[in-house]
Amino acid sequence: MSLDTVVEDIREEAHARAEDIRAEGDARAEEIESAAEADAEEITASAEHEVEREIEQLREQRLSSAKLEAKQQRLEARRDVLNDVHETVEDELATLEGDTREELTRTLLDAAAVEFDDGEDVSVYGRSDDQELLESILEEYDGYTFAGDYDCLGGVVVESEQSRVRVNNTFDSLLENVWEDNLREISDQLFEQ
Repeated sequence: MSLDTVVEDIREEAHARAEDIRAEGDARAEEIESAAEADAEEITASAEHEVEREIEQLREQRLSSAKLEAKQQRLEARRDVLNDVHETVEDELATLEGDTREELTRTLLDAAAVEFDDGEDVSVYGRSDDQELLESILEEYDGYTFAGDYDCLGGVVVESEQSRVRVNNTFDSLLENVWEDNLREISDQLFEQ
């Protein structure tokens, strides 16, 4: 065997070995590429799922926030209506006149008078516009005198130094008691659903 033949055999063997290495490299590259594509598809699917989940979560949060805001606006509107009704009632009480005002004032004074003993000096306060009415009613009560103005819608505040008792029977105080005791019923009637 000549040297040329040996060189040629080595060359052929090297070429064959190179072809085997190249084929193995191509196969390995295809495996790596397939694995990378599978991983990429899995990552893409996972990312899409995560984005969909975040979108749904954000949608739920916004919906919840919108519902809460709408509820707050409804409550605020109801509160405004209730305040308007309360102010209307106050206006009606403040403008009561004639026999109705006198009858209510007498009733409130009678209710307060039971808290005081006979012979006590009793001071009665009331709305300045009601002074004349109160003075005429007080003529029927021994020891009772009109003592001055009280900032109210009407009614009386009655007190005595001797018994240290003070009774607030103003329209304002009665309205507040009735309002608080019946607020739920008032609200239900105004906002029937």
